[in-house]
Amino acid sequence: MATLLEQLSAMTVVVADTGDLEAIRKFTPRDATTNPSLILAAAQIPAYQSLIDEALRSSRHLIGDSAPVETVVREALDEISVIFGKEILKIVPRRVSTEVDARLSYDTAATIEKGRKLVRLYNDAGISNDRVLIKIASTWEGIKAAEVLEREGIHCNLTLLFGFAQAVACAEAGVTLVSPFVGRILDWYKAETGRDSYPGPEDPGVLSVTRIFNYFKAYGYKTEVMGASFRNLDEITQLAGCDLLTISPKLLDQLRSSEAILNRKLDATNPSNSEPQIHVDKEQFDSLMASDRMATDKLGEGIKGFSKAIETLESMLAHRLAELEGGQAFGHAVQEIFMLNDMNGDGCITRDEWLGSDAVFDALDADHDGRLTQEEVRCGFGSALSLTRA
Repeated sequence: MATLLEQLSAMTVVVADTGDLEAIRKFTPRDATTNPSLILAAAQIPAYQSLIDEALRSSRHLIGDSAPVETVVREALDEISVIFGKEILKIVPRRVSTEVDARLSYDTAATIEKGRKLVRLYNDAGISNDRVLIKIASTWEGIKAAEVLEREGIHCNLTLLFGFAQAVACAEAGVTLVSPFVGRILDWYKAETGRDSYPGPEDPGVLSVTRIFNYFKAYGYKTEVMGASFRNLDEITQLAGCDLLTISPKLLDQLRSSEAILNRKLDATNPSNSEPQIHVDKEQFDSLMASDRMATDKLGEGIKGFSKAIETLESMLAHRLAELEGGQAFGHAVQEIFMLNDMNGDGCITRDEWLGSDAVFDALDADHDGRLTQEEVRCGFGSALSLTRA
């Protein structure tokens, strides 16, 4: 019998949700997606240190010897994103998603500028626009930025999508792809209701993606739907037939080692949709988001978490730059990061408390108990990062 991964791949484009090049080689997906928190995790792998060093040296050369460390690091962030993207494109046959700085999520002009720059860096390396997706948070400002970029031939992946209003606005803006976050929606409902679990067909994240998919297909929108942020195999199998699914290496491994009959759940040629078409302007977008507490909470939380991952990566890059340039490397405030995520102060971080990427949480959770200890964070972030109390 074919594995679940083989059956899923026959009806859905499987995307690797990782910055780990070896994991991408292992699973041979068509596309791959990454973000600063995934690059942060990949940066801990010694084999990738040369890529980090290449970006830092290139950025220093570009910015100049007298430029402050912060300026060099800011430039290096873009270089690193593209360097990892270029390496990924040597493995996958189609596209890589590269993320705009989450701290720009509410700034349309800055997001447009950053998107153009990232694509220009790819183009300078001989990579065409059709192989790159620019990842942008699904704020109203981000959606409007994506609308401009799409008109310029720059394809976009709208991420941190939790609500129907976000999805409709993205489709009307003509974005190439949206990434609704299945697992994080489930997290919110579990915390809100006190339920420990939901069966796959009742999973709120699964229902959200199913609704978006069927609505897009019923009204002929070209925007692709890529389910993301999965917690278990049930969520994935309930979305078999979705345009794309981006899946962490841990769950890809489970799919590859499981054998069972997989039935198509979503069918683009025969969408199940009974709701009327709507059109979303800013006023209606704001109103719909205000009435959807889950979407509002998770969007804000996601931007905060991705922003924190960027700040942590910046700190690591500054440390490495100091080493490369012979300066004295400074300590890193991992304790501050731990305390920021340890919401109830009990000395560990649960998945619900974690503000960063799911993939980073999984990578740090060495014993797979769903809780991060200080030791796991210290070991996971490497010896360059000290976890000490004042």
